[in-house]
Amino acid sequence: MNDVARRARVDFALALRQQWARSLYPVLVEQAGPDPDRAAVHAAPVYPWFAWLERSAQKMLWRAVADAVDADDLPASAPGLELDPDLELPAWYTDVDIHVQPGGVWSTDRAALVYEAGAKLVMLGENDDFAFHTLFTETAVPDRPYRRIVDLGCGFGKSTRPFKRRWPDAEVIGVDLSAPVLRLAAHRTAGLGIRYVQADASATGLPAGSADLVTATMLIHELPPPVLADLIADAARTLAPGGVLRVLDFHPTGDAVRDLALVEHGDRNNEPYLPMLFDTDCLALCEKAGLTDARWVAFDERGAGRLETTQWPDRAEWHFPWAVLEARKPEEARA
Repeated sequence: MNDVARRARVDFALALRQQWARSLYPVLVEQAGPDPDRAAVHAAPVYPWFAWLERSAQKMLWRAVADAVDADDLPASAPGLELDPDLELPAWYTDVDIHVQPGGVWSTDRAALVYEAGAKLVMLGENDDFAFHTLFTETAVPDRPYRRIVDLGCGFGKSTRPFKRRWPDAEVIGVDLSAPVLRLAAHRTAGLGIRYVQADASATGLPAGSADLVTATMLIHELPPPVLADLIADAARTLAPGGVLRVLDFHPTGDAVRDLALVEHGDRNNEPYLPMLFDTDCLALCEKAGLTDARWVAFDERGAGRLETTQWPDRAEWHFPWAVLEARKPEEARA
C-alpha cells in the first residue's frame, strides 16, 4: 500500500467518525423525543445504525492508523526514563483492549506508536498539536508557581508536555503503567527535562507531600472504582499542603440521550469502567482523602476551556462531556 492510499484510509476513517457525530447523532436525538428513557432511545429507528457505526468506525480507525505507522521499535532508554521491570500490570488493565485498539497501549512499542498516531482521530480531528491539553493547562490550573507537577496516566506525554512548557522551572513527572508509551514519551520530549516513571497511578511511590499539583487527563473513567478511590487517596498523600488536584474527565450532563450515549460508549469502545464513573461520588472520595473545596466544573474544548458551571453550552453534535474535578489539600494539613 502506497502513502497516498494509507493517507486516504486515515482520512476516510476520520470523516466517517465526524459524520457519525455531526449527522447521525442529531437524528438519534430527534427520533428519541423529549426526555426519553433508555427504552425510547433504543427504539429509535436510527439507534442500531448509530451503535453499530460507533464501534465499526473505531475498528476501522485503528486498522487505518496501524497501516500508516512504519516504525516498530523505540529506544530502550532515554534521559529521565525510569522503568520498573518488576512491575506487574493489573489484570483490569491487560484483559481488555482499551479503545478497541488491538494489544492495548502496553503490549509493544508499535502499539504505543499506533496509539500516538490515532489519538488525534479519536478526538474527531479536533486535537491537532494536542491543543486540547494545552487549553486544559491554561484555563483549568491555577496560575501560580509549582515546584513539582505529577501527571498521572501520562501516556505518551501529550498531557505532560504543556505543563513543562508553561512551568519550565518546575519538576514535571509523568506516571504510567505502560513501558512502551513511557519510552515514546521520553523519546518525543528528549531535552525538556521531564521525568517519566513507570508506576501504578494509584500507588505511585512518590514521596508524601512532595507535589504542588497532581493532575490526570482522560484517565479516571478507565479505572475500576476501588482503583479510582486509591488514586485520589494517593494523590492527596502526594500533595503538599496547599497543593491542588486537577482531573479532566467525563461528567453527566443531565441530557438523557447524551448521557446514555456516553455510558453505552463505554461498552462499545471497550471502556468497561466508564459507566461506573457516573455512579461514583468523586467529591466524597476527595473529602475522605482529606481534600477540600472539591467540585466539578464543565470544560468546553472548543476554545473556552474551563467554565464556572456544570452547564455545558448547547451543541447539536455528539461530543464528550468534558469536566474538571477540582480539589485542594488544606494548608492546615502541614505537619
